Amino acid sequence: MWVHSRIYLCCRISRWLANEVGVFVKERKELSVPVDQRSKRSMIMERSGEAEESQEELNARSPSPKTDLDSMLHRNPSPPSNQEEDESHLERDSIGETLYSKHWLFSTLTCLIQTVVKQDAVDPGVQVELPEEEEDRLCKMWDMAMDEDVAGFLQEFKATDILLGAIAKSHCPRLTEICVGILGNMACFPETCLSLSDNKDLGEVLLLLLGDSDPPTLLETSRLLLTCLAQPSVAPQWLERFWQQESVCPRLCFIMCSSTNVDLLVKVGELVNKLFDLDERLMKSWITAQPSEADTGSHLPLASSLLEAAKQLRAESPEGLEVYLHAVQLLTTVEEGVQALVEHDGVREQAWTLLCEVICEDLCQLDDPPIILQEQKGLLAPTLAVLSTLSACQDQQYCQLDCNLPLLGSLLRVLQYLSECQQRVKEGEDSSDKGPREDDIQLLALRETATEFLAHMLTNLNKDVLSELLKTGYLTEDTCMSAVRCLLPQHSTAVQYMVSLLCEAEPKMADIVRGKFFTLKS
Repeated sequence: MWVHSRIYLCCRISRWLANEVGVFVKERKELSVPVDQRSKRSMIMERSGEAEESQEELNARSPSPKTDLDSMLHRNPSPPSNQEEDESHLERDSIGETLYSKHWLFSTLTCLIQTVVKQDAVDPGVQVELPEEEEDRLCKMWDMAMDEDVAGFLQEFKATDILLGAIAKSHCPRLTEICVGILGNMACFPETCLSLSDNKDLGEVLLLLLGDSDPPTLLETSRLLLTCLAQPSVAPQWLERFWQQESVCPRLCFIMCSSTNVDLLVKVGELVNKLFDLDERLMKSWITAQPSEADTGSHLPLASSLLEAAKQLRAESPEGLEVYLHAVQLLTTVEEGVQALVEHDGVREQAWTLLCEVICEDLCQLDDPPIILQEQKGLLAPTLAVLSTLSACQDQQYCQLDCNLPLLGSLLRVLQYLSECQQRVKEGEDSSDKGPREDDIQLLALRETATEFLAHMLTNLNKDVLSELLKTGYLTEDTCMSAVRCLLPQHSTAVQYMVSLLCEAEPKMADIVRGKFFTLKS
């Protein structure tokens, strides 16, 4: 599919591309002649006449040769005759307020066209290398495109079409990567992003590029798509294209399942997150997508693909792991997503195992200070939210409390650290501050998620499990008091049930809890 689409686009673009060489060569020639020859001769003659007139006046005023010589020795030298001409040329050759040269950009674009024409003569299945000198020039243009004046200039002179033609006809992965990267930098500015987004051929090519096999090209393509989706004025156009191109989801799933490139996985995760945030219907359609007849044997479900990428990033990129856990959490906000996670045993067990390991082994450890929650709240909240959803499947052995004592212990520790952290924040608050800070809001959201999860787990608690929690040190007086403080008053039933079990397993702790919280006194 990708090969046929690319050949089709090449045919559409090739006729246009053939004419561009002549156009740009002509523009280069016009730009490279700063002053016409006639004007130059006139300037020389005028200067010559002025020199003769000045000499006559000097002779009339100063008959003495010695005086004339002294005057010439002491006066300043005349400026170069072409100074104004050079300054005018520089002004006309500069792009906007920058010192970047229009002539240099034209010559680089012309060189790009010629390179693509040469590559077009190569057999379609053969990859070629980009000469070092040409690569260096194109990389400089890539960097220059981060300037808004340069981006606007490139757009004005139809560089987008040239780059699109180069992408469609390229036999060099490095050349494709650079061209997409230049477009990505141009898209960082609203006006050029709007112009790029209106190019239907570009939109089609970029989505097809998600099926490319070159990781750097995939990275730049994902970055460009994400940049466009971040612009509210053009995001609807791109969402419509994602709807129309059904192959996007399986291609992204393939990347998430098979790639080991950390940067690529993170960027693809950010792209998926953005799409799901912008369009819930698109997320539902991807969750419920059925494999085509051609893809039946290689179909990769969205949920398992997200989990596989999260597993890959767990040890290498906490930021990337957070991106994917947030995407998995988004699945649980719709019924179709919950079913995708819960109803498939393999996916459910995969998710439960991974998330339990993240909570119990990576986050909020016993030797961590409570303030660590400020760094880890972005990971803790989605992890606990998804685990809470999965814990509704009580028929599964791996969800039983006696198999998850470390998880319950970690949950108690999170609530203890939350209580201590929020207490310190409260004590350090300035009385003049108005309204909660963003950090406080995030911690409150984490507290709500953790409390809901713990309340659900306590309803399945029994005396044996409680005794094990006490024996292993997961349940102490401090963790118990923090948990009760967070649970009350909303989850008073769960607290009363836990206290009733404590009366049998640890009466002294039960008395302390009742003494601190009068609502629990019988």
